[in-house]
Amino acid sequence: MKTMKRCLCLLPLAAGLACAADLAGVHSVYLMPMARSLDQYLANRLTNEHVFKVVTDPKLADAIFTDHLSQGFQEQLEDISPTPKPPEPPKPAEPDAVAKSADKAAPAEPKAKPGEEPNTPDLLAKAENTLSNPAANSAFGHARGTVFLVDAKSRQVVWSVYDPPKDLTGKEMDRTASDIVSRLKRELNPKK
Repeated sequence: MKTMKRCLCLLPLAAGLACAADLAGVHSVYLMPMARSLDQYLANRLTNEHVFKVVTDPKLADAIFTDHLSQGFQEQLEDISPTPKPPEPPKPAEPDAVAKSADKAAPAEPKAKPGEEPNTPDLLAKAENTLSNPAANSAFGHARGTVFLVDAKSRQVVWSVYDPPKDLTGKEMDRTASDIVSRLKRELNPKK
């Protein structure tokens, strides 16, 4: 029983270390354009405080800062670094003459006459292929004041923070960027 309690106590610590390991692997970052030009203030703070190397080419970044996780962001990631396509399956061997004659003997699907409804399977196939992407309609990631750090390769969020600015002045945006970078530095260098 004591061993089980110890394991349960260590589980959150292990999860935190796994997250910190992902964050520790980040050395260079790219900043996507953000609301109220927060990306510019963050770039300034990250560079001046030597937290990460800020790059202007997203292909050189280990991670990407963004203030939204939407379908548009996913499309931008695809432009930056396309998902590798799986290898094509090998082409099947030529079927023998018996299989060819069996294919010819199979009855064809009857076509609908003018004014009749087409076959039900065709309707289902069309409906299945025209469903919209649920992620495109999601409000996930549209919270103002949230900043995400997304690993460029795995596309996993490795760190995030919620720190909304109180107003739109440059001074307040700089304070917000400073707070975000301070929190990030604490996560990168936890006190022992």
